[in-house]
Amino acid sequence: MRHEDVWRALDALAAEHGMSASGLARRAGLDPTAFNPSKRTGPDGRARWPSTESVAKVLNAIGAPLEAFAALVSGNPGTGGGGRRPISGRRIPLIGMAQAGGEGFFDDGGYPVGGSWDEISVPEVPDPHAYALEIHGDSMEPVFRDGDLVIVSPGAPVRRGDRVVVRTRSGEVMAKELVRQSAKRIELASLNPAHPNYGFDLPEVAFIHRIVWATQ
Repeated sequence: MRHEDVWRALDALAAEHGMSASGLARRAGLDPTAFNPSKRTGPDGRARWPSTESVAKVLNAIGAPLEAFAALVSGNPGTGGGGRRPISGRRIPLIGMAQAGGEGFFDDGGYPVGGSWDEISVPEVPDPHAYALEIHGDSMEPVFRDGDLVIVSPGAPVRRGDRVVVRTRSGEVMAKELVRQSAKRIELASLNPAHPNYGFDLPEVAFIHRIVWATQ
């Protein structure tokens, strides 16, 4: 059993249940940063292993048998996935919605860059620049809930009625529904009526990308 295989198995469990590693930790009642890549090695470079207690809490929280986890560690996810489809081998960048507003995560074209992203395995998405965001807040309930993951395709055409991720030039990142787009302005809707709608002149918008898949 190798250190990287155990962590890969935890990442795979998270992806199969529509969560990031931090979302899986939260679901299990652990510190949300417990499974972050930065916690997988110590300051001295030595490997850190997840505790048996942490793994047990994860399996209890998602209702997975120990055999399912062991199968993922050994690289055979089909033996214990609880009826779920085995995850794809493709991995794409993953970041939290709030964190995505920071500098250094997107290039001038709106594509993910830099080494600070996590990664997640997802169903096949044809866009080579696709990335994942973890939803924060309840403005898009009941469609997207806090902690859900959305897969975003910068290359997909955006039309009225699409659920989109928008980043403004001031660094604000939000998931909304595109209500209207003209040559000068976009109008966005929050699905939760308790939250306001938004409108931006196009020069205020860094990018608008379509959400093509979401976990629940």
